[in-house]
Amino acid sequence: MGFEFVGGVGRAFGHVLRPYPARDIPSGSMLELPDRGPVFVTDSGPRDAPVVFLMHSVLTTGLLCWYPVIPELNRRYRVVTMDQRWHGRGIRSDTFDLRDCADDAVAVADALGIDRFTAAGFSMGGGIAQLAWRRHPGRVSGLVLCSTGPYFSTRDPDRRAQSHRTARVLAGVYRVLPAPRAARLDDTSAHTTVWAMRQFLSTPLSHMGHFGEGLGAFDSRPWLGEIDVPTSVVVSTRDRVVEPARQQLLIDGIPGARRFEVDGGHACCVLGARWFIPPFTEAIDAVNDTTLRPAGPEQMEGTSVT
Repeated sequence: MGFEFVGGVGRAFGHVLRPYPARDIPSGSMLELPDRGPVFVTDSGPRDAPVVFLMHSVLTTGLLCWYPVIPELNRRYRVVTMDQRWHGRGIRSDTFDLRDCADDAVAVADALGIDRFTAAGFSMGGGIAQLAWRRHPGRVSGLVLCSTGPYFSTRDPDRRAQSHRTARVLAGVYRVLPAPRAARLDDTSAHTTVWAMRQFLSTPLSHMGHFGEGLGAFDSRPWLGEIDVPTSVVVSTRDRVVEPARQQLLIDGIPGARRFEVDGGHACCVLGARWFIPPFTEAIDAVNDTTLRPAGPEQMEGTSVT
């Protein structure tokens, strides 16, 4: 079952079994968004630095997906994470739609007094980042799209149906496992394995079918060519969930998009963090460097980390 939402289960358990050490994890708090609801947000790094908004993958949380890169980014960026709808301590709603997730992210930026930001998304988060640019002109100053594409494989009706069947099975598992309390989620003194498991269990597995519906409805191919902000695409070259050819569609479709490579699979942001962090930070720098000269042929290939 090599598609996004089901693959997320295996990746989440992989985080638990082989975690990247958790260091300098920022503390967060619940933020009430008017007419939307409460959401867990972290906001770390220099207040006067350029803002990077990190948008997480399916079946993770803002911190579980991004904790390895935050300390490095905090050296020169203000970094914001949030839990998306029905993930972790995200907003609870009747439906799950990536358009709502994009609107939520901009609502968080409004609440924090942030006008413009780089939207960086991993897998599902890449779709949310693209929609934030599309739906809120002028708010997104740059895009960094990682292990993602212009559509998800859950567009296939059979795979959507399978996601609902899987959700029904896992719903029973979720009812047996104790949901972690907020205080436990905030306990960063625990071993990384314990902390990661708590983060994973904070997302109700019974909503996997809804996640599949939301992912399946996304398709940016009709308007990729309209994206007019600096864009970096971080390609996971061994990805079996969002295959490299689908990631390449972003580079081919977005004017001036720059390619960066990481020698890893679909969980490389955590399971392959030591290989992911260098090209990812370079990709962030590329869209924030206003003095960057036009890239030559060798630069357009970006950085390959092996």
